[in-house]
Amino acid sequence: MSLHPLVGHEDVRQTILGAVARESLPAALLVHGPKGVGKQRLALWIGQLLMCDSPTNSGPCDRCGPCKMGLNLEHPDLNWYFPLLRPKGASGERLVGALEDARMDALADRRAEPLQSSHFDELRGLYLGMVRNLRRRATMRPAMAEGQIFVIGNAELLVPQESSPEAANALLKLLEEPPGAARFILTTSEPGRLLATIRSRTVPVHVAGLPDETVASFLVDARGVDHQVALWAARLSQGSIGRALGFLPDRDDLGSLEALRRKAYALIAAAMAGGPVGGYTTALSFSPAGARKLVDLFGFAEEWLRDLGAVASGAGDSIFNHDAREKLEEIVSSTGVLPSDIANALTRVEEARELAFGNVNPQLIVDGLVRALRKALKPQRTREVVR
Repeated sequence: MSLHPLVGHEDVRQTILGAVARESLPAALLVHGPKGVGKQRLALWIGQLLMCDSPTNSGPCDRCGPCKMGLNLEHPDLNWYFPLLRPKGASGERLVGALEDARMDALADRRAEPLQSSHFDELRGLYLGMVRNLRRRATMRPAMAEGQIFVIGNAELLVPQESSPEAANALLKLLEEPPGAARFILTTSEPGRLLATIRSRTVPVHVAGLPDETVASFLVDARGVDHQVALWAARLSQGSIGRALGFLPDRDDLGSLEALRRKAYALIAAAMAGGPVGGYTTALSFSPAGARKLVDLFGFAEEWLRDLGAVASGAGDSIFNHDAREKLEEIVSSTGVLPSDIANALTRVEEARELAFGNVNPQLIVDGLVRALRKALKPQRTREVVR
Protein backbone atom coordinates (compact mmCIF):
# COMPACT_ATOMS: atom_id res chain seq x y z
CA MET A 1 0.00 0.00 0.00
CA SER A 2 1.05 3.61 -0.54
CA LEU A 3 0.51 6.67 1.62
CA HIS A 4 -3.05 7.95 1.74
CA PRO A 5 -3.70 11.23 -0.13
CA LEU A 6 -3.00 14.43 1.75
CA VAL A 7 -6.33 15.81 3.00
CA GLY A 8 -7.01 19.55 3.17
CA HIS A 9 -4.50 22.29 4.04
CA GLU A 10 -4.87 23.83 0.59
CA ASP A 11 -3.66 27.28 1.68
CA VAL A 12 -0.44 25.86 3.12
CA ARG A 13 0.07 23.76 0.01
CA GLN A 14 -0.28 26.76 -2.26
CA THR A 15 2.23 28.70 -0.17
CA ILE A 16 4.73 25.82 -0.45
CA LEU A 17 4.10 25.45 -4.18
CA GLY A 18 4.78 29.15 -4.72
CA ALA A 19 8.02 29.00 -2.72
CA VAL A 20 9.23 25.95 -4.66
CA ALA A 21 8.37 27.61 -7.99
CA ARG A 22 10.39 30.68 -6.96
CA GLU A 23 13.20 28.45 -5.64
CA SER A 24 12.85 30.22 -2.30
CA LEU A 25 11.74 27.37 -0.05
CA PRO A 26 13.89 27.47 3.12
CA ALA A 27 16.20 24.52 3.73
CA ALA A 28 14.80 23.93 7.22
CA LEU A 29 11.07 24.08 8.03
CA LEU A 30 9.20 23.66 11.31
CA VAL A 31 5.69 22.42 10.54
CA HIS A 32 3.60 22.92 13.67
CA GLY A 33 -0.05 22.54 14.58
CA PRO A 34 -2.46 20.34 16.54
CA LYS A 35 -1.55 16.72 17.18
CA GLY A 36 -2.66 14.33 14.43
CA VAL A 37 -3.72 17.07 12.02
CA GLY A 38 -1.53 15.74 9.18
CA LYS A 39 1.78 17.54 9.71
CA GLN A 40 3.98 14.55 8.90
CA ARG A 41 1.88 13.69 5.85
CA LEU A 42 2.27 17.29 4.69
CA ALA A 43 6.03 17.09 5.28
CA LEU A 44 6.25 13.94 3.16
CA TRP A 45 4.17 15.70 0.49
CA ILE A 46 6.70 18.54 0.47
CA GLY A 47 9.52 16.02 0.13
CA GLN A 48 7.72 14.33 -2.74
CA LEU A 49 7.14 17.70 -4.41
CA LEU A 50 10.84 18.53 -4.24
CA MET A 51 11.76 15.23 -5.89
CA CYS A 52 8.97 15.11 -8.49
CA ASP A 53 10.04 15.06 -12.16
CA SER A 54 6.86 16.79 -13.38
CA PRO A 55 5.20 18.82 -10.60
CA THR A 56 1.81 20.36 -11.39
CA ASN A 57 0.04 23.50 -10.19
CA SER A 58 -1.55 21.44 -7.42
CA GLY A 59 1.49 19.47 -6.27
CA PRO A 60 3.49 16.35 -7.15
CA CYS A 61 2.36 14.48 -10.24
CA ASP A 62 2.04 11.13 -8.38
CA ARG A 63 2.99 9.34 -11.62
CA CYS A 64 6.74 9.70 -12.09
CA GLY A 65 9.26 7.27 -10.63
CA PRO A 66 10.34 9.52 -7.72
CA CYS A 67 6.70 10.21 -6.80
CA LYS A 68 5.80 6.53 -6.74
CA MET A 69 8.83 5.72 -4.61
CA GLY A 70 7.98 8.57 -2.27
CA LEU A 71 4.38 7.40 -1.90
CA ASN A 72 5.62 3.89 -1.14
CA LEU A 73 8.17 5.21 1.40
CA GLU A 74 10.92 3.72 -0.75
CA HIS A 75 12.74 6.75 -2.15
CA PRO A 76 16.41 6.54 -1.10
CA ASP A 77 16.67 10.30 -0.55
CA LEU A 78 13.44 10.85 1.40
CA ASN A 79 14.25 9.91 4.98
CA TRP A 80 11.49 9.79 7.59
CA TYR A 81 12.34 9.68 11.29
CA PHE A 82 9.69 9.49 14.01
CA PRO A 83 9.46 8.41 17.67
CA LEU A 84 10.17 4.74 18.34
CA LEU A 85 10.10 2.33 21.22
CA ARG A 86 13.55 1.98 22.72
CA PRO A 87 15.02 -1.42 21.74
CA LYS A 88 15.70 -3.62 24.75
CA GLY A 89 19.07 -5.09 25.61
CA ALA A 90 21.17 -2.82 23.38
CA SER A 91 23.59 -0.02 24.19
CA GLY A 92 26.31 2.01 22.51
CA GLU A 93 26.78 1.30 18.81
CA ARG A 94 24.56 -1.76 19.07
CA LEU A 95 21.73 0.54 20.15
CA VAL A 96 22.38 2.82 17.18
CA GLY A 97 22.06 -0.14 14.82
CA ALA A 98 19.02 -1.50 16.66
CA LEU A 99 17.25 1.86 16.36
CA GLU A 100 17.80 1.92 12.60
CA ASP A 101 16.48 -1.64 12.30
CA ALA A 102 13.46 -0.59 14.35
CA ARG A 103 12.87 2.39 12.05
CA MET A 104 12.95 0.13 8.99
CA ASP A 105 10.44 -2.22 10.62
CA ALA A 106 8.21 0.72 11.54
CA LEU A 107 8.31 2.01 7.96
CA ALA A 108 7.25 -1.44 6.75
CA ASP A 109 4.32 -1.31 9.18
CA ARG A 110 3.32 2.11 7.85
CA ARG A 111 3.42 0.83 4.29
CA ALA A 112 1.06 -1.95 5.34
CA GLU A 113 -1.20 0.39 7.36
CA PRO A 114 -0.73 4.05 6.42
CA LEU A 115 -3.62 5.26 8.63
CA GLN A 116 -2.61 5.32 12.28
CA SER A 117 -3.91 7.11 15.34
CA SER A 118 -1.80 9.98 16.63
CA HIS A 119 -1.88 8.40 20.11
CA PHE A 120 0.36 5.55 21.27
CA ASP A 121 0.11 3.83 24.64
CA GLU A 122 3.79 2.91 24.76
CA LEU A 123 6.56 5.38 25.54
CA ARG A 124 8.38 6.45 22.38
CA GLY A 125 11.19 8.86 21.72
CA LEU A 126 13.65 10.38 19.27
CA TYR A 127 16.86 9.10 20.79
CA LEU A 128 20.43 10.25 20.36
CA GLY A 129 21.18 7.06 18.44
CA MET A 130 18.52 7.96 15.88
CA VAL A 131 20.06 11.40 15.33
CA ARG A 132 23.46 9.75 14.91
CA ASN A 133 21.98 7.55 12.20
CA LEU A 134 20.44 10.63 10.60
CA ARG A 135 23.76 12.51 10.65
CA ARG A 136 25.56 9.58 9.03
CA ARG A 137 22.99 9.41 6.28
CA ALA A 138 23.14 13.18 5.77
CA THR A 139 26.86 12.95 4.95
CA MET A 140 26.16 10.54 2.06
CA ARG A 141 25.67 11.72 -1.49
CA PRO A 142 22.04 11.65 -2.65
CA ALA A 143 21.18 8.66 -4.81
CA MET A 144 18.68 10.34 -7.15
CA ALA A 145 17.57 13.79 -5.97
CA GLU A 146 19.57 17.01 -5.85
CA GLY A 147 19.79 16.67 -2.09
CA GLN A 148 18.55 14.44 0.68
CA ILE A 149 15.37 15.33 2.53
CA PHE A 150 14.86 14.52 6.19
CA VAL A 151 11.41 14.53 7.79
CA ILE A 152 11.59 14.44 11.60
CA GLY A 153 8.19 13.86 13.17
CA ASN A 154 7.22 14.83 16.73
CA ALA A 155 10.45 16.77 17.09
CA GLU A 156 9.52 17.89 20.61
CA LEU A 157 10.48 14.38 21.75
CA LEU A 158 14.11 15.17 21.00
CA VAL A 159 14.14 16.57 24.53
CA PRO A 160 12.04 14.18 26.65
CA GLN A 161 13.69 15.59 29.76
CA GLU A 162 15.22 19.01 30.24
CA SER A 163 18.28 17.36 31.76
CA SER A 164 19.10 15.28 28.68
CA PRO A 165 18.99 17.38 25.48
CA GLU A 166 21.78 15.45 23.73
CA ALA A 167 19.61 14.36 20.79
CA ALA A 168 18.37 17.92 20.22
CA ASN A 169 21.89 19.32 20.41
CA ALA A 170 23.12 16.73 17.90
CA LEU A 171 20.39 17.76 15.46
CA LEU A 172 21.14 21.43 16.09
CA LYS A 173 24.71 20.97 14.87
CA LEU A 174 23.36 19.45 11.66
CA LEU A 175 20.96 22.37 11.13
CA GLU A 176 23.77 24.85 11.73
CA GLU A 177 25.97 23.27 9.07
CA PRO A 178 23.70 21.30 6.70
CA PRO A 179 25.67 19.07 4.32
CA GLY A 180 25.29 19.87 0.64
CA ALA A 181 21.74 20.44 -0.55
CA ALA A 182 20.13 18.56 2.35
CA ARG A 183 16.74 19.78 3.57
CA PHE A 184 15.10 19.28 6.94
CA ILE A 185 11.39 19.33 7.77
CA LEU A 186 10.60 19.08 11.48
CA THR A 187 7.04 18.63 12.72
CA THR A 188 5.71 19.28 16.20
CA SER A 189 2.51 19.85 18.13
CA GLU A 190 4.48 21.57 20.93
CA PRO A 191 7.03 23.96 19.38
CA GLY A 192 7.69 25.52 22.79
CA ARG A 193 9.36 22.27 23.87
CA LEU A 194 12.00 22.50 21.18
CA LEU A 195 15.33 24.12 21.93
CA ALA A 196 15.08 27.83 21.16
CA THR A 197 18.16 27.49 18.97
CA ILE A 198 16.42 24.85 16.84
CA ARG A 199 13.37 27.08 16.44
CA SER A 200 15.60 29.97 15.41
CA ARG A 201 17.16 27.91 12.61
CA THR A 202 13.88 26.77 11.09
CA VAL A 203 11.11 28.66 9.32
CA PRO A 204 7.68 27.99 10.92
CA VAL A 205 4.76 26.67 8.88
CA HIS A 206 1.47 26.53 10.78
CA VAL A 207 -1.04 23.80 9.96
CA ALA A 208 -4.57 24.38 11.26
CA GLY A 209 -7.30 21.87 12.05
CA LEU A 210 -9.66 20.58 9.37
CA PRO A 211 -13.43 21.14 9.23
CA ASP A 212 -15.46 18.47 11.04
CA GLU A 213 -17.17 17.37 7.84
CA THR A 214 -13.81 16.92 6.10
CA VAL A 215 -12.59 14.66 8.91
CA ALA A 216 -15.87 12.75 9.04
CA SER A 217 -15.96 12.23 5.27
CA PHE A 218 -12.42 10.90 5.33
CA LEU A 219 -13.31 8.39 8.07
CA VAL A 220 -16.34 7.23 6.09
CA ASP A 221 -14.39 6.86 2.84
CA ALA A 222 -11.13 5.45 4.23
CA ARG A 223 -12.43 3.32 7.09
CA GLY A 224 -16.07 2.66 6.18
CA VAL A 225 -17.24 4.24 9.43
CA ASP A 226 -20.92 5.02 9.93
CA HIS A 227 -21.43 8.72 9.21
CA GLN A 228 -22.90 9.53 12.64
CA VAL A 229 -20.03 7.77 14.42
CA ALA A 230 -17.58 9.51 12.10
CA LEU A 231 -19.09 12.91 12.84
CA TRP A 232 -19.00 12.21 16.61
CA ALA A 233 -15.30 11.33 16.39
CA ALA A 234 -14.59 14.29 14.11
CA ARG A 235 -16.14 16.77 16.55
CA LEU A 236 -14.07 15.32 19.40
CA SER A 237 -10.93 15.39 17.23
CA GLN A 238 -10.89 19.18 16.91
CA GLY A 239 -10.03 18.98 13.21
CA SER A 240 -7.50 16.14 13.40
CA ILE A 241 -7.81 12.93 11.39
CA GLY A 242 -5.08 11.23 13.43
CA ARG A 243 -6.87 12.13 16.65
CA ALA A 244 -10.28 11.09 15.29
CA LEU A 245 -8.92 7.62 14.54
CA GLY A 246 -8.11 7.24 18.23
CA PHE A 247 -11.76 7.70 19.22
CA LEU A 248 -13.09 4.98 16.90
CA PRO A 249 -13.92 1.66 18.59
CA ASP A 250 -11.38 -1.13 18.13
CA ARG A 251 -13.55 -4.22 17.69
CA ASP A 252 -15.32 -4.49 21.06
CA ASP A 253 -12.96 -2.13 22.90
CA LEU A 254 -13.06 1.62 23.29
CA GLY A 255 -10.75 3.60 21.05
CA SER A 256 -7.50 4.46 22.84
CA LEU A 257 -8.32 8.16 23.01
CA GLU A 258 -11.91 7.56 24.11
CA ALA A 259 -10.60 5.40 26.97
CA LEU A 260 -8.15 8.15 27.89
CA ARG A 261 -10.88 10.81 27.73
CA ARG A 262 -13.00 8.83 30.18
CA LYS A 263 -10.03 8.29 32.49
CA ALA A 264 -9.39 12.05 32.51
CA TYR A 265 -13.01 12.67 33.46
CA ALA A 266 -12.63 10.19 36.33
CA LEU A 267 -9.64 12.20 37.54
CA ILE A 268 -11.70 15.42 37.57
CA ALA A 269 -14.52 13.54 39.27
CA ALA A 270 -12.18 12.35 42.02
CA ALA A 271 -11.10 15.94 42.63
CA MET A 272 -14.69 17.12 43.00
CA ALA A 273 -15.88 14.21 45.11
CA GLY A 274 -14.48 15.55 48.39
CA GLY A 275 -12.21 13.82 50.91
CA PRO A 276 -8.79 12.23 50.30
CA VAL A 277 -9.94 8.69 49.48
CA GLY A 278 -10.81 9.47 45.85
CA GLY A 279 -7.34 10.85 45.22
CA TYR A 280 -5.60 7.86 46.78
CA THR A 281 -7.73 5.39 44.86
CA THR A 282 -7.23 7.21 41.58
CA ALA A 283 -3.46 7.47 42.08
CA LEU A 284 -3.11 3.77 42.85
CA SER A 285 -4.80 2.90 39.54
CA PHE A 286 -1.70 4.22 37.75
CA SER A 287 1.64 2.51 37.30
CA PRO A 288 4.49 3.79 39.52
CA ALA A 289 6.63 4.31 36.39
CA GLY A 290 6.26 5.84 32.92
CA ALA A 291 5.21 9.38 33.81
CA ARG A 292 5.29 10.60 30.20
CA LYS A 293 2.20 8.50 29.55
CA LEU A 294 0.32 11.04 31.68
CA VAL A 295 0.92 13.90 29.25
CA ASP A 296 -1.97 13.02 26.92
CA LEU A 297 -4.21 12.26 29.90
CA PHE A 298 -3.58 15.73 31.28
CA GLY A 299 -4.46 17.19 27.89
CA PHE A 300 -7.90 15.64 28.18
CA ALA A 301 -8.18 16.83 31.79
CA GLU A 302 -7.56 20.37 30.55
CA GLU A 303 -10.31 19.96 27.98
CA TRP A 304 -12.80 18.81 30.62
CA LEU A 305 -11.87 21.77 32.80
CA ARG A 306 -12.20 24.21 29.91
CA ASP A 307 -15.63 22.74 29.17
CA LEU A 308 -16.70 23.24 32.79
CA GLY A 309 -15.48 26.83 32.52
CA ALA A 310 -17.38 27.35 29.28
CA VAL A 311 -20.61 26.02 30.78
CA ALA A 312 -20.14 28.07 33.94
CA SER A 313 -19.66 31.16 31.74
CA GLY A 314 -22.75 30.49 29.67
CA ALA A 315 -20.77 29.43 26.59
CA GLY A 316 -21.83 25.79 26.49
CA ASP A 317 -22.05 25.79 22.69
CA SER A 318 -18.24 25.97 22.48
CA ILE A 319 -17.34 22.92 24.56
CA PHE A 320 -14.99 20.20 23.27
CA ASN A 321 -16.85 17.25 24.81
CA HIS A 322 -20.02 17.91 22.86
CA ASP A 323 -21.62 14.62 23.93
CA ALA A 324 -21.34 15.46 27.65
CA ARG A 325 -23.00 18.88 27.78
CA GLU A 326 -25.93 17.78 29.94
CA LYS A 327 -23.60 16.14 32.46
CA LEU A 328 -21.36 19.22 32.58
CA GLU A 329 -24.32 21.52 33.11
CA GLU A 330 -25.51 19.36 36.01
CA ILE A 331 -22.05 19.48 37.62
CA VAL A 332 -21.87 23.27 37.37
CA SER A 333 -25.38 23.64 38.73
CA SER A 334 -24.82 21.32 41.68
CA THR A 335 -21.26 22.25 42.67
CA GLY A 336 -21.29 25.99 42.11
CA VAL A 337 -17.88 25.89 40.39
CA LEU A 338 -16.84 29.31 39.06
CA PRO A 339 -14.86 30.29 35.93
CA SER A 340 -12.18 31.80 38.18
CA ASP A 341 -11.80 28.40 39.88
CA ILE A 342 -11.25 26.78 36.50
CA ALA A 343 -8.37 29.12 35.65
CA ASN A 344 -6.60 28.12 38.86
CA ALA A 345 -7.27 24.44 38.19
CA LEU A 346 -5.77 24.65 34.69
CA THR A 347 -2.57 26.02 36.21
CA ARG A 348 -2.42 23.00 38.51
CA VAL A 349 -2.76 20.64 35.54
CA GLU A 350 0.05 22.41 33.71
CA GLU A 351 2.27 22.01 36.76
CA ALA A 352 1.47 18.30 36.83
CA ARG A 353 2.33 18.07 33.13
CA GLU A 354 5.78 19.51 33.81
CA LEU A 355 6.32 16.90 36.50
CA ALA A 356 5.32 14.20 34.01
CA PHE A 357 7.91 15.43 31.54
CA GLY A 358 10.40 15.30 34.41
CA ASN A 359 9.56 11.60 34.92
CA VAL A 360 8.37 11.96 38.52
CA ASN A 361 6.49 8.95 39.99
CA PRO A 362 3.06 8.94 38.24
CA GLN A 363 1.18 7.95 41.40
CA LEU A 364 2.64 10.90 43.28
CA ILE A 365 1.79 13.24 40.39
CA VAL A 366 -1.82 12.07 40.19
CA ASP A 367 -2.38 12.15 43.94
CA GLY A 368 -0.91 15.65 44.13
CA LEU A 369 -2.97 16.81 41.17
CA VAL A 370 -6.26 15.53 42.62
CA ARG A 371 -5.52 17.32 45.87
CA ALA A 372 -4.57 20.53 44.06
CA LEU A 373 -7.68 20.40 41.88
CA ARG A 374 -9.92 19.83 44.89
CA LYS A 375 -8.45 22.91 46.52
CA ALA A 376 -8.70 24.97 43.34
CA LEU A 377 -12.25 24.01 42.39
CA LYS A 378 -13.70 24.26 45.92
CA PRO A 379 -16.86 22.34 44.98
CA GLN A 380 -19.97 23.21 46.98
CA ARG A 381 -22.06 20.11 46.25
CA THR A 382 -25.63 19.67 47.29
CA ARG A 383 -25.71 16.09 45.93
CA GLU A 384 -23.36 13.66 44.21
CA VAL A 385 -23.42 14.24 40.46
CA VAL A 386 -19.86 13.55 39.39
CA ARG A 387 -20.03 9.86 38.46
